[in-house]
Amino acid sequence: MLRGLACAASFLAWQAALPADPPSSARQVFFDDFSYASRDELEAHGWIVRTKPGWPGIEGASWKKEGVSFAADPAQPEGRILRMTSSTDGTPAHTVQTQICQQRKFKEGTYAARVHFSYGPVSGPAGDGVVESCYTYSTVDIPKNPNYSECDFEYLPGGGWGQKGPALFVTTWRTADPLPDGTQDNNHNIIPGQEGGWHILVLQVAGGHVRYFLDGRLIADHGGPYYPREIMSFNFNLWFTPEGVGPSRQSRSYEEAIDWVYFEKDAVLSPGEVEQKVQALRQAGIPRQDTVEATGLPCPCNN
Repeated sequence: MLRGLACAASFLAWQAALPADPPSSARQVFFDDFSYASRDELEAHGWIVRTKPGWPGIEGASWKKEGVSFAADPAQPEGRILRMTSSTDGTPAHTVQTQICQQRKFKEGTYAARVHFSYGPVSGPAGDGVVESCYTYSTVDIPKNPNYSECDFEYLPGGGWGQKGPALFVTTWRTADPLPDGTQDNNHNIIPGQEGGWHILVLQVAGGHVRYFLDGRLIADHGGPYYPREIMSFNFNLWFTPEGVGPSRQSRSYEEAIDWVYFEKDAVLSPGEVEQKVQALRQAGIPRQDTVEATGLPCPCNN
């Protein structure tokens, strides 16, 4: 009980020490509820659907635009959701992975998304190491980049990375390259257990802290050398871990769906405040809004 009160007091003290949110007229907001009819419409609003081969995932796999589609939202009349579908038969030649990226223009502020994680394959046999993600990312174009920045929500329904069962990983990276001793330079927390279904993911990057929330619950607080130092893109991908692909040669597919995304620059918003803002935008009939200043930096999705 005393430890819980101490943690709550520490959290309130941290919030009180943060700078005040900018006035509403000065706020830079990015919102998208993915009410698109085609990938062309999606890309016309700053999203990139990856086609360039390479890391992460199975070497030799392809990344294809066909993995992105749009479906009716059962929770919202006339609404739409974005759906990512990736598939494999256990061979690189027949493995298709999916990734979408927004422009590289985000850093400090509050990020949020309503995401549906699959419990397992939507068709075919289970048994693969698959990663369903929502993340921010700078670039790895400079080897050993001293300012590399990345913040991840990654759900592994089939386990992996040392976990025998399903688990959600939240990770803040200092560098994408291993340290001299071969270890990874990141800070991470693991939430074991089944997390399939719809979730609201919130990431606060402010005041030297990177705070991760799952459905309103604080699940991780990272900082120090892992605090982002570079401008990042806001992304989602669905890929297979090379060491975790199952032995079956029967085709199987996995899905991840996204209802909406929200970002507000230099603002520290609680999960409840984010939901209120999204609801207000939808009630006003605003399917998307982007007042975040462009940087001109290349997005890493296809570079």
